Amino acid sequence: MNWNTLISADELARVLDDCVVVDCRHDLFDADAGRRGYEAGHIPGARFLHQDTDLAGPKNGRNGRHPLPSPDRMLAMLASVGLTDERQLVACDETNGQFAVRLWWLARWLGHAKVAVLDGGVAAWTRAGYPLATGPAPAVEPAKGAAGGLSRRPSLTPTVDAEALLPSRADRPQIVDARAPERYRGETEPLDPVAGHIPGAINRPLATNLRPDGRFKPAEVLRAEFSVLLAGRDPSRVVHQCGSGVTACHNLLAMELAGLPGSALYPGSWSEWVADPSRPVAVGANP
Repeated sequence: MNWNTLISADELARVLDDCVVVDCRHDLFDADAGRRGYEAGHIPGARFLHQDTDLAGPKNGRNGRHPLPSPDRMLAMLASVGLTDERQLVACDETNGQFAVRLWWLARWLGHAKVAVLDGGVAAWTRAGYPLATGPAPAVEPAKGAAGGLSRRPSLTPTVDAEALLPSRADRPQIVDARAPERYRGETEPLDPVAGHIPGAINRPLATNLRPDGRFKPAEVLRAEFSVLLAGRDPSRVVHQCGSGVTACHNLLAMELAGLPGSALYPGSWSEWVADPSRPVAVGANP
């Protein structure tokens, strides 16, 4: 049992008792919406982890809206929901994976390869005829410094910092921005104090990775689309970002699914970038 990109509802139903399922649903404009949704109906046995607290570290005003947690704390958090080195982790949200991908990426960041996103989310689970459980989420509190049978291994995914993305860098990678087109173009910005995008970034909205029902497009379709977008660039020379380092992981998963591994994440993303007024900002459509 080893899913490392996506798992279907039917596949999960067959192995549910042997997996650790974590519900990651979230609303950027309503911090309590994810927990309410979980309580109203979740996959039986699933735990709930909150994007703002459980899957992020402390904010200091300069490190973005969802800074990375410390590796030790994240390891202990995953151990507290039952994950071990040998167990399969499955992350889900309501539909399209835009929040589940954060946990998928974090697990890989800690070296845990047996992690997948439920393709189509809880909506796909119910559409397939499987039941939901209701009720409050069990309390989750990582034991300090304890990860039980879960060990930190070499990271499976790289990161870069803002310095590596400055236009003055001769070795600057290609940046791919996963935000909605109107945010990328700088026409609106509902979450951060400055609108626009990092100069040189190209826009690949996460919705582009999806079929109409919220499942990911087939691997061969994604590979063809990313090949056009990246114009022959090696995936190792690509960095993904979004507003705060969460939905950028959607493009990382899509590229992994497409057989184009090796891209990096800029964890601080736009919210960190604009926290320093000396960093340049661009507006307008894809160059």
